[in-house]
Amino acid sequence: MGGKAVFLDRDGVLNKSIVIDGKPFPPRSLGELQILAEALEGCQRLAAAGFKLICVTNQPDVTRGLMHANDLTAINASVVEQLRLDDLRVCIHSDEDNCDCRKPKPGMLIDAAKDHDLDLSKSYMVGDRWRDIEAGLAAGCRTVLIDYHYAERRPEGMNYTCNSLARAAQFIISDAFA
Repeated sequence: MGGKAVFLDRDGVLNKSIVIDGKPFPPRSLGELQILAEALEGCQRLAAAGFKLICVTNQPDVTRGLMHANDLTAINASVVEQLRLDDLRVCIHSDEDNCDCRKPKPGMLIDAAKDHDLDLSKSYMVGDRWRDIEAGLAAGCRTVLIDYHYAERRPEGMNYTCNSLARAAQFIISDAFA
């Protein structure tokens, strides 16, 4: 395995989360999807630096009956198209399902690394929640937190903290090529 990737959480990293009482929620329809301008800039810079861009996202609202699978498919397709991602992996399970793909477990990252011939030790996980950081650490990646100061458990052990994917890209590129 030799390639390198940046694994990207979707909501809060690539598109705007819907924050209610300090807690983030995903868009539930294509009409609610707003790609962050900083995400477009960050993805372009990371791709130009030679990183594969792979979104890894938990989306349990389908299983919970809060959104339709067709809406999730449309949102994910739009994110991939607008940001020119190399891949998008999604887990629709809830914690109770105890699957290997739901972050904070590293299953989505490990499977993508196998499929894309990636070296996880040369790769990065960028997220806005503790689950993202723990999944990246468990997979052996370096980690970056985009910190919105949500009213929830704080992540620990990340390599860098910032406020946008554009800033995360600056760190990743300088860190990877140092």
